[in-house]
Amino acid sequence: MNYKIENKFLEIKADTYGAELHSIKTKNNPTEFLWNGNEEYWKYHAPILFPIVGKVANNKYSVQGKTYELPQHGFGRISEYELIEQTQDSLTFELKFNSETIKVYPYKFSLKVNYKLIDNNVKVSYIVTNLDNAAIYFSIGAHPAFSCTLESGETINDYYFEFSENENASLMELSTMTGLYTGKDIPFLNNENKIPLSKEVFTNDALVFRNLNSNKIYLRSRNHNKYMSMDFTGFPYLGLWSKATGAPFVCIEPWFGHADYENFKGDFKDKEGVEVLEVGKTFECSYILEFVS
Repeated sequence: MNYKIENKFLEIKADTYGAELHSIKTKNNPTEFLWNGNEEYWKYHAPILFPIVGKVANNKYSVQGKTYELPQHGFGRISEYELIEQTQDSLTFELKFNSETIKVYPYKFSLKVNYKLIDNNVKVSYIVTNLDNAAIYFSIGAHPAFSCTLESGETINDYYFEFSENENASLMELSTMTGLYTGKDIPFLNNENKIPLSKEVFTNDALVFRNLNSNKIYLRSRNHNKYMSMDFTGFPYLGLWSKATGAPFVCIEPWFGHADYENFKGDFKDKEGVEVLEVGKTFECSYILEFVS
């Protein structure tokens, strides 16, 4: 079920299925910034990645010698959440462990997703609570997609990313055959902060960075002054992705965790980037989206 909140700057809609944002629209010079989910290109808008980010090898992973199976990005994006609180400027959804999640992820948890309007910003928060009688392990991330056709006639080639700081940054090399990381780094940015966009940029899938200097990234057009930005302070990984077909959207993805390395054979708790949460404890992270039209 879809829910809407608004203030004098923004109107947003989010659904109980996946706790997924479906719309982010400015009121001044009304503009829809979020990707519309056209299945011709990509049917999602802003999926939540939990309890894994990316793929585990052959969709299988091991916990204390037992094998479990999860699809890419886990089940958080394809589960029904409960709306547990709605105020004038916020929505909070919750997903709790159940008999089905235990079959594929052997931990007891609560995942709350909060959307809060603050002027022309949307603060998105994830709150994971350990409801188990032992430590739990997980990764979590965001996968929101933003339009590259804010004005008629535009394509992805009219847009570029801009980091808040100059970067000397390499990419984590992703195998297009397996969807896993090779363990190699590919030099990419050389004391620069802009990435011009085109379908060729995503020929080898996502651009994935670790531990950037920047804590903010902008998506801008060369044709006008409308833009959006994301403050991803605290997230150790950032993915940038679009379909390598010239699709009219791009995703900005802050993550805690990432897909498997091709040579990883260990227990899930030993995987790079996996978070550990002790009994009764809570993990919280958030990112902030800004929209100017």
